[in-house]
Amino acid sequence: MRNLLLVGCLLFAGWANAQESGLGAEFRHEKDHLGDCTGFKTIIGCGQTLFTGQPLHIAVGSLAPGNGVGAGLALVTHWTPNESWRLNWDADGVTTPNGSWRAGGYMTAVFVPRRKIVVSPGGSGTTSNLAVQEYPVFHLYAQGISLEKVSYFGIGPDTKESARSYFGMQETVVGTNAVWPVFKKLNVSLLGEANGRFVDIRPSLNQASPSIGQLYTDATAPGLTQQSAFAQFGEGVRIRPQFAGGFVRLNYLAEFKEFVSPGASQFSFNRFTLDLAHQFPLYRKTRSLIPLDSNGPNDCSAGLTVHDCPAVTGGTSRNLEGSINLRFMMNESFVSSGHAVPFYFQPTLGGSDIDGAPSLGSYRDYRFRAPNTMLFRASFEHSLFDLPLGVTAMIDEGKVANTRGDLDFTHLRHSYSAGLTLRAGGFPLIYILFSWGGDEGRHTTVNMNSSLLGGGARPSLY
Repeated sequence: MRNLLLVGCLLFAGWANAQESGLGAEFRHEKDHLGDCTGFKTIIGCGQTLFTGQPLHIAVGSLAPGNGVGAGLALVTHWTPNESWRLNWDADGVTTPNGSWRAGGYMTAVFVPRRKIVVSPGGSGTTSNLAVQEYPVFHLYAQGISLEKVSYFGIGPDTKESARSYFGMQETVVGTNAVWPVFKKLNVSLLGEANGRFVDIRPSLNQASPSIGQLYTDATAPGLTQQSAFAQFGEGVRIRPQFAGGFVRLNYLAEFKEFVSPGASQFSFNRFTLDLAHQFPLYRKTRSLIPLDSNGPNDCSAGLTVHDCPAVTGGTSRNLEGSINLRFMMNESFVSSGHAVPFYFQPTLGGSDIDGAPSLGSYRDYRFRAPNTMLFRASFEHSLFDLPLGVTAMIDEGKVANTRGDLDFTHLRHSYSAGLTLRAGGFPLIYILFSWGGDEGRHTTVNMNSSLLGGGARPSLY
């Protein structure tokens, strides 16, 4: 934790003096917004400022399943040093009732190249070559998280529900990533990242099930007794085109990651991820739920120069939002002979995973864990008139496998889910899902997005 705070201080030290007057102005502006919170008409706006305001607001969000909702403070500020760069910083710290916590500092640098405006003579029908586009974005971050309770059922598709155990975990991620657009027509970007990952596994005592060390060994939970530092690198390509006037929106990702453990080479491995998401809006004004690359996780700015967050209100009956969504996601691990993927870096299906991503909702959180996973999802979401609520339903089919050769389309697990979303600024913020199907009963999930409304994603824990 001490090292994390030191890195966070270094991230913010470079701009502290230059930002002093600007930051003070932001605080004064926020104070003015909170000046009158006595009337009914102003209390919603005051609540929005308290939870989304800049530079300081209350931070809330779910940590990993089983560890509750965290609450704390977040700081967000922006700086434009010249015409070509937009710099954003945010930092937060939250803790939950069971003693889990997360703290981090995040810097985002957006490169805005100068573009010439070409205007041809001959009337008002001509247009410039300026258009909404993706920009090169660079992130630098340091995040630490400590979780008191994470479930472990063993590895593979045939584990038993009765084999549940718990472990505690602390992970620090320090690194950088970049998004570089290369082909505007199809919205193609190249991705790259480099991270240092430092994990510590500990017992989780006084729980409803035994601690992991009471049921499992290194043979059945690789990496249980030894956690070394990892250098993790990643390269990928992302494609986000829109067709049919915006009624077909694709979000494709292909990424390859290398996990290198210098201190314990038997745990080094590689992973390939393929994520194919399709959104079919029912209305032209349905907004995309994809986070903005230019935002940090505590920043809900609507654009590079618009730092106000979306209004936390419902829509109107004349401006409904809804979509049908299809998604396929696959993780494949490449492991040398005699090597193993540490259990804490293996993806999971069931309930929600350690990053809070839902899958196979009728099963317990983290229910199926393996180096290789596959998930199909069909979902529907729709706003409810002028209420800040929405309805959602989804069907999941998925499978985990110990080897890549076993990852096929047979013996898929399935779940059905339906529920409500609390929509803030048009973005689903809180999901309440009731799930059934499969062969292990029903499961209710309540999850609060760990990033602010439309804010950027946090570093994955696996």
